[in-house]
Amino acid sequence: MGAGALNDVKRRIVAAARRADRDPSDIRLLAVSKGRSDEAVRELYDAGQRAFGENRPQGLVARIRGHLPDDIDWHFIGNVQRRAIKVIAPQIVLLHSLDRDSIVEAWGRLENPPPALIEVNIGSEPQKHGFEPGQVRRTADRVTDLGIPLHGLMIIPPRVQEANDARRWFSELRELSELVRIDHPSAVELSMGMTDDFEVAVEEGSTIVRVGRAIFEAAPSIRTHPSPED
Repeated sequence: MGAGALNDVKRRIVAAARRADRDPSDIRLLAVSKGRSDEAVRELYDAGQRAFGENRPQGLVARIRGHLPDDIDWHFIGNVQRRAIKVIAPQIVLLHSLDRDSIVEAWGRLENPPPALIEVNIGSEPQKHGFEPGQVRRTADRVTDLGIPLHGLMIIPPRVQEANDARRWFSELRELSELVRIDHPSAVELSMGMTDDFEVAVEEGSTIVRVGRAIFEAAPSIRTHPSPED
């Protein structure tokens, strides 16, 4: 685990990018640190990792109050509760989960709201958070009207048995992103791909992969129930 696993994931990202004739430097690795110790985070930091993701407000605050370096870029990747917005916002560089109108409105009431991604329920699954694909362009307009810097889209795809089965969802998000960027050219980020499928996501255009188990666990198990925190 740790630095060795981090470097292995980076090598796999590079290989996937080259298979797709992409520049590997266009893909960011977000180390999903929720539930991990500060010592484990520090080991990755010492190995060069700077972007980390948390999915709970209390977990994020605990990190900030700890003894970790100040130049870590914290991302929030979990479901957002309105009461926690003022706790989350000052600590992060990017929110991955604008997932409903009430959160868009609340995020927009912040003074200088941090950049955000619209979460898309790409498979129209009733148990999932996120906007339906047909709502995304309207939502993008509302996000920018409220002064929120819109940086792109995020998905948690439907569960699959094989990583390649998720390709269709990644491809659909990329196509939707192209439509959004017609009116919102800053929306260039695609946050998609986790431990079990990040290579396929990179091949389909991901710019941010959210990886936890493959970095923090020596032998990650195969899982078919994706979640934003990997």
